[in-house]
Amino acid sequence: MKAHVAIVSASLAVVLVQSSFGQFSDFTPVPNSAGPIPIGDPGEATPMTLGHPGWLQATIADRATQNTLVPNSNSGNWDMITANETGSNAGRYLFMPFETGTAGVQRIDLQDPNYNTRTTTIIAPGTQGFVSGDASRWTPYGTYLTAEESWSAGSSKGRLFEVTNPTTAGANAGTFVQRTVIPRVSHEGLAFDSNKALYFVDELNGGSIYKYVPANPNATNGNDYFAAGQTFALKVGSGGQNEGASGAAITGSSSWVAITDLNGSQLAGVSVLAGDGTVDGRATADVASVSATGYNRPEDMEIQVLPNGDQMLYFATTDVANNGGNGRVYNLNLTSGEVKLFADAASTDLASNAGAGGAFRNPDNLAIDSQGNMYIIEDRGGGVDDDIWFAKDLNFDGDLLDTGEGIARWASNGTQGSEFTGLYFDKFDSNLAYVNIQHPSSGVDRTIQVTVPEPSTLGALAIAGVLAIRRRR
Repeated sequence: MKAHVAIVSASLAVVLVQSSFGQFSDFTPVPNSAGPIPIGDPGEATPMTLGHPGWLQATIADRATQNTLVPNSNSGNWDMITANETGSNAGRYLFMPFETGTAGVQRIDLQDPNYNTRTTTIIAPGTQGFVSGDASRWTPYGTYLTAEESWSAGSSKGRLFEVTNPTTAGANAGTFVQRTVIPRVSHEGLAFDSNKALYFVDELNGGSIYKYVPANPNATNGNDYFAAGQTFALKVGSGGQNEGASGAAITGSSSWVAITDLNGSQLAGVSVLAGDGTVDGRATADVASVSATGYNRPEDMEIQVLPNGDQMLYFATTDVANNGGNGRVYNLNLTSGEVKLFADAASTDLASNAGAGGAFRNPDNLAIDSQGNMYIIEDRGGGVDDDIWFAKDLNFDGDLLDTGEGIARWASNGTQGSEFTGLYFDKFDSNLAYVNIQHPSSGVDRTIQVTVPEPSTLGALAIAGVLAIRRRR
């Protein structure tokens, strides 16, 4: 049994521990998107319409509390979530950046029952001019990565940073190191494969997919991992296509084209340099000798292992204007090199057994549960049409084309002005998941914990409810 206990709402007055009973895939599709919660209403603390009436939700951290306790410590726009997935106290902490003009990083201690002390800003807003923090990933050797979703020619941004002491840092005391070997792009998704190569994207209409292969994949620290390595850009077919230009899905065989040398430095005749001498990943991907494929606003990335051992790199493209703005989710088989379309508006909505159409739009974040199921999070307006979709791939073959497969609305967000971000399934407790409510109109960003209770807990809650009703009577 897992050592740490999960935090739930104090109003429930119960502690839930790890169990093999709960499965997030056991639900009834939510038929419609959630309606709006009044701005600032207490209902914002539990804003999700969930696919199972027995699941619990609770706010475990919020921006207003952070800034009340330590003024100006939290600039908001809480984005992608990860945990300390390895090392001492693995699974105890959640980490997330602030996607603002003065970005930072915060840590939530899941073992701290005190609401007012469990959340700590470990990278102060604006440190090293950090802006638009978006990416969030734990490294194979036990540190935390984040990066800036901000890049254009002549910019000083587009940087990837490592917090080298994420679990031990005190308030504003994280060691924040820029890793200049990674080319400058507008970052969002980060993912490591089993060989410890690092994948990333350029979030741009026409942005590319990239892979960094370290010279020392078994490094035990960031200085060694990022000391030297080669970056490649993905080319599908003959390359040069742009998803937005034609509106058509870009699939087929692919290859990786080098855009740096083996040390991560300029590749003669290929690499375009940024103003500080680092490599401009965006401009280099467009060089004729590279001709990397351009997808429309590539966003998050996840790697799923198929039953045959193949690794599938999934990536979402949020904005495809000629496709009605619906967006798509693709996957790349890292063994065969084949790129396939995984989900889009034509995918079967399992609630209606018809194409999802406009109900499925702007896929942004991706997440994988303990069973290997994929979840797709929309970048849309809370209280209007901001949903999380479950992708039912029965045979885990990387498509949703078989009988009974498709997508189903798993949860919906009623917080006005916000969006879901960073859905993360606990790697040590299959009953727990976390998601952020970002940039709400109320200004109160939140981290929500979703729990599948144990059967004994459900019984205890039911008995407690009956007793409470009897006492009131």
